[in-house]
Amino acid sequence: MTISTFDDLLRSARNQSEPQRLLFVFATADLPDDATPEQRARFEVGQGGTLTPLMCVDKTPDELATFDALVAESREFERPWDIVFVAALSGSAGRGPTSAQAEAPLQRMVESIKSGSIGGFIPFDGRGESVQFS
Repeated sequence: MTISTFDDLLRSARNQSEPQRLLFVFATADLPDDATPEQRARFEVGQGGTLTPLMCVDKTPDELATFDALVAESREFERPWDIVFVAALSGSAGRGPTSAQAEAPLQRMVESIKSGSIGGFIPFDGRGESVQFS
């Protein structure tokens, strides 16, 4: 299944043979203060910059009806976000992972995003559409 929207991801997670727990890291796109004029120009058209994790949370697919529900919940936090990275933990023997079991993987996600290693996650923009980085 191709995942091009957040709702595709929810459908896929709900259809797995083992229960899933989705991991979310919300990030903002920033530009360093010492950015060059060329870097600033690229950033203005949606290219370049740095990603700064703002917050993270884990949810089961059943705890989220839609992407809009996730966005509404995220608005409770201080800073607006530009992109959300998603990964999934799979359960076993019919039991899904707990929030406690998700804590270490969430922290690894945050550290990976800080270091620019984002290849193992699915990024979505504020409309719930998957994002391709080049």
